[in-house]
Amino acid sequence: MSTVAETKTYRSPIKKLLQFFQRSRDGWKQKHHMAKKKLKSWDTRFRVLRRNRDRWKELAGQQKLELERLRQELEAVKSNCP
Repeated sequence: MSTVAETKTYRSPIKKLLQFFQRSRDGWKQKHHMAKKKLKSWDTRFRVLRRNRDRWKELAGQQKLELERLRQELEAVKSNCP
């Protein structure tokens, strides 16, 4: 089975085809750049949110330890009082 490379023949003038193909190329390039910019901003926002979450988790852990220490101190004071 032999395959023959078929070439497309266009009926429109080359000038119009060239303009169409250039607009098409420019359009998808612009879409690509906008998507890339949006992805970068989402990535930055994600990193900021993750950093904030980690900071709040650490703070909550410290507060929990402080609360436990104060409870133990209160129990010690209560047990020493007559």
